[in-house]
Amino acid sequence: MYDLFSLCGDDISRMSDHATVETMTVAREAICRAQAIQVHAISRLSRIRGHTRWVAEEVALELCAGKQAAAGLVDVAETLTTRLPRLLAAMEHGEIDLRTATKVCEVTAALSDEQARAVDERIAGRLAGKDSEKVRRMARDAVCAIDPDGYAKRATKRRKDRRLELIHADEGMASLWAYLPAEIASAIYARVDGIARKLKTKDEDRTLDQLRVDVLADLALGKHEGLPGVLAQVYVHVPIDAALGITNTGCELEGHGRIPAEIAREIMADPNSVWRKVTCDPVSGAVLDVGRTRYRPPAALDEFVRVRDRTCRAPGCRRPAQRSDIDHHHDYQRGKNGHTSKTNLNCLCRRHHRLKVRHEALVYRMEVKDLRRLAVAAVG
Repeated sequence: MYDLFSLCGDDISRMSDHATVETMTVAREAICRAQAIQVHAISRLSRIRGHTRWVAEEVALELCAGKQAAAGLVDVAETLTTRLPRLLAAMEHGEIDLRTATKVCEVTAALSDEQARAVDERIAGRLAGKDSEKVRRMARDAVCAIDPDGYAKRATKRRKDRRLELIHADEGMASLWAYLPAEIASAIYARVDGIARKLKTKDEDRTLDQLRVDVLADLALGKHEGLPGVLAQVYVHVPIDAALGITNTGCELEGHGRIPAEIAREIMADPNSVWRKVTCDPVSGAVLDVGRTRYRPPAALDEFVRVRDRTCRAPGCRRPAQRSDIDHHHDYQRGKNGHTSKTNLNCLCRRHHRLKVRHEALVYRMEVKDLRRLAVAAVG
């Protein structure tokens, strides 16, 4: 292996693809370890200075950072060294970076020290190879399991903070930012996305992103009333014991993650709800009932696979299965294993589906080439 810190651009330009990937990976691990050292140093400096507010000022000066960013670094360093030591150890081993660790610090901020350490223990050993969003979701699920009552109270309180903000930008543009309950946001996006995809015909020049924002603007301004058959459908997975009020855990909003059981039961009890209620086995998570109350239901197998998978099956991707493609795990046209069955079907978003098809085609061509080579060698 190369000496990482002696490399220059010319050295890398002469590397093979395998060496380039290995160097990229080793460099990331080195960055994670260096950030862990920095965390220890900031924490030590804070102790030396008596944890005064001037520590952030000093860190900002030395690291050429803004005061707010420096204060955040000091808080994260304190949290990692006192409340989340195993998370810090994962940084020292090169498994996660500071950005990922910061997300876990944010998720556990409302917990007591004891509860935070319990979350730390719960996710330890499971972080390698996970992207930052996946780690954050793991930590959030751990918080739900360790402090379910507190999580439910915080979720209820958060709903009172809903708001809409207008943020002006340059060159005649602006952002309209809405902070609202996850199930409502998911339903709004599902309806807007459904209408946009209906409008995306071969004669339509606008991209899907442009169509979505145009549809949202037209709906909000009363210029568009929607399209028939396009509903704001979002799946809410509720274990049968949570649905009956026996427990308060295990409820999930598709594409978002865990939600309090109280909110899930409110959705289930609403006869006019646009959210689909999916009753699950509390132990295995197997689907027990998906219902049939919607306009033009898809084929039973198609719906079963989407409800089972919940999101795109590509690692790290959280695109809901309802907006993904149904894909044959073993290609339908090749080999005897390409059955159209629940065991051979899964959901992939369009981008990962295309990536898989291209990779699969490349592998297939290589296999055919090798077979031909072997056949020629055998004949020869």
